[in-house]
Amino acid sequence: MPSACQCDGCALTASSRECHFSRMQSESARMSSAAEARFRVNYPNSQPRVIKVVALDATSEEVVKRVAQHVWERANFFTSLKLEDAPHGPAWSMRAWLSDLAGRTKALVEEVSSADLVVVISSAGASPETASVIGEACAARKVMTMAVIVGREQSSNEDLSKTLAALRPYASMLVIANGDEYIEEMLAALRA
Repeated sequence: MPSACQCDGCALTASSRECHFSRMQSESARMSSAAEARFRVNYPNSQPRVIKVVALDATSEEVVKRVAQHVWERANFFTSLKLEDAPHGPAWSMRAWLSDLAGRTKALVEEVSSADLVVVISSAGASPETASVIGEACAARKVMTMAVIVGREQSSNEDLSKTLAALRPYASMLVIANGDEYIEEMLAALRA
């Protein structure tokens, strides 16, 4: 038989097995109540973002092409990054070019400058050297960079670690995705 509860104001006794803590609503339940509904904002909390999605290797290029088949208002998709022969130095990313899905060449700097977020996609096991160029351009323009790694199921932990190490210095957010659905849902959540 339970003894009296030690907390103040509790009605737990030998005849009552319920402590007042068991009757308290959680914070989430209270915020879902009708009384709290009047404080809710009934419109989206942010403006749609301009998002540039760049595949860093052949496997991720297939993923980007599949995701791009959906209707997106503010997302642009790129399949490759080409570098002109230039020495490495403070301004070397300024000579990088992207290719869109139609094969048109776009200047990396111009695309980054018009973006709110740049998402780079790489397959696990790849060593995306071009991530540094995109990361450098984004840092120079103060554009947030997110890296997504796909194809985790087909790679070893060592391959995944290699890709993580290559992307980590250039991404403010790094995600290991289980499939294309993550990328689609993320873009939809950002209202791309």
